[in-house]
Amino acid sequence: MPFVRIDALGCDRDRLDALGRAVQQALTETMGFPPDDLFQVLTGHDGTRSTLRYDDYLGIHRDDGVVYIAITMRAGRPDAQKRALYRRIAELTHTHAGTEPRNVLVTVTENASADWSFGHGVAQYAASPGDAGAVPVAP
Repeated sequence: MPFVRIDALGCDRDRLDALGRAVQQALTETMGFPPDDLFQVLTGHDGTRSTLRYDDYLGIHRDDGVVYIAITMRAGRPDAQKRALYRRIAELTHTHAGTEPRNVLVTVTENASADWSFGHGVAQYAASPGDAGAVPVAP
């Protein structure tokens, strides 16, 4: 757990894969998630049938290399750790996928343990200890 959505404009399968690897590596390095804790939706937009809209917000010039990364995870991490995550994602998307750091927009949405079910209709992080499938884990 985290759940990651990556949307990129003009993006082929190889670049989407590189973006996914970059974000997963950043999450592992800065947040301590295990490498196999991998839940991602990777979507490329061709600019015709689907697209992304952007502008030069806060003085940051974006172009058609724009990438939107939305991360949902349980609440509880300090702001400094999130800032480290944003920096590392920008670095690694540049290294792995050639994406200019100015084109990387990241959002983090936090929720509670009861907001997750990984299968079998069980809220594994919030299940009572006697429930089948309960998993005692830290945020």
